[in-house]
Amino acid sequence: MRAVMRSTKQHNKTMKNKPVLISSICVIALALCSPLLVSAKEKKSAESPAPSASPSASAAASPSMRAIPYHGMISAVDQSAKSFTIAGKEKSRVFMVTDKTTVTKDDQPATMSDIVEKEEVRGSYWKNADGSLEAKSVKLGAKPAKKKSKKEEAASPAPSATP
Repeated sequence: MRAVMRSTKQHNKTMKNKPVLISSICVIALALCSPLLVSAKEKKSAESPAPSASPSASAAASPSMRAIPYHGMISAVDQSAKSFTIAGKEKSRVFMVTDKTTVTKDDQPATMSDIVEKEEVRGSYWKNADGSLEAKSVKLGAKPAKKKSKKEEAASPAPSATP
């Protein structure tokens, strides 16, 4: 009987010490992992580029930043400011044309002087930190009709000559 009581007392002692043991292990694990977390944060902040003074440089410098597509009719052009406006349903958008902007008309290279009012335009732009819109690409003229692929041509029946 004494042996049973002694083993029960030992068992009770270890059960009381278990939460303390588990807590101690958790604290030690956190202490060992915290330097790794700090160094990972430092690496991440060192890799991110510092904000630059010019908004156009920040848009092009950030490769993770994706260009946003646009499409519409040009409502105004300011040749001296190198910008054009597209009137929208809710508000107008003014796009700045820079040296980095590629301008094309009918798939041929074009210049800022080719951008005129009441012409259809599409392309992509970056939104700069100051809220301005920088055109990445400007494609002037109506979108060309899609050419049918060989599969589509084979699938469509040929028109018959009978009335």
